[in-house]
Amino acid sequence: MAKKKTPKEQLPEGMSRRQAKLAARAAERAALAKDPRPFGGFAMEADLIALQEFVPSATAPLPLSVEAPRPITLVTLLPGAGAGVARENDVLIALQAASRSQNPGRDLARCIQWALDAQPGDTLSSAIADGQEPALSDLLPADATLDITEHEDFDWWLPEGQAASLSPELAASFRQANEAIIPSTQVAPELPGSAWWVDPGTKAHIRWVYPTESENAMLNALARIAARGELHLGEKTKFAGVFRTHGIVVPVFDLDRTVPAESYAEPMAVLNTALEKELSNDAPLSAEERRKLQNIKSREVTIR
Repeated sequence: MAKKKTPKEQLPEGMSRRQAKLAARAAERAALAKDPRPFGGFAMEADLIALQEFVPSATAPLPLSVEAPRPITLVTLLPGAGAGVARENDVLIALQAASRSQNPGRDLARCIQWALDAQPGDTLSSAIADGQEPALSDLLPADATLDITEHEDFDWWLPEGQAASLSPELAASFRQANEAIIPSTQVAPELPGSAWWVDPGTKAHIRWVYPTESENAMLNALARIAARGELHLGEKTKFAGVFRTHGIVVPVFDLDRTVPAESYAEPMAVLNTALEKELSNDAPLSAEERRKLQNIKSREVTIR
């Protein structure tokens, strides 16, 4: 019997088999390479960063530029730190999944892609992108914003009336999650970025995710304001340092936890005016401003 002929491999024009394999590997690496500004270009950038890194319990309907069979809700955390769960009337996808990559924008695109086809009862354990997902810009409108609902617990995990039917093990896990929540609330949502007050128990903090064109421009602006002694949010507050995350500098302030979170809206507006002015200042830093800049950099913490 004659041997069956193997179809001839189709190679890119002008490439050997080895060259084609190397090109394919390079393309795969490029698809999975770290994106320095994963949510850049989206009006919801600051909120996405805050929900992924700083907010314990919150939900938001996800505006899409594609049709979905059921509403998709973006959440901070799901039971077991899973990436997604499809319910009868909606699909939840989590930004704080335990299994995620260094590319949160692509991970989110993968979760949305999964949610578009998920059936009730389906779950997604990993958010890690594999390079096959569409671009996030193909799924989310660039100018859309998030309507965030804050929660004091994780009761929204369960459809109404389901708590009574939980097994003892799941009920205990649910109770532990609720007891571990740190009080948190958004402050001054009318200001640029996404600022969140949090009280872990000893002192409160405000973490202000403030997108700018350049991380260095933001650090220089903070240094100029610090040199004037104005880098604070009023009495009994202190500038604590900055986080660097997803291409954004996030200033952090220590606060008196007995002072209501909403009382910081006015001093934040004053600081925002100073920031907007200094972000457009391209003059060289003075000696004192350079000293403040080095002090700020010495206390910065990088998150992913």
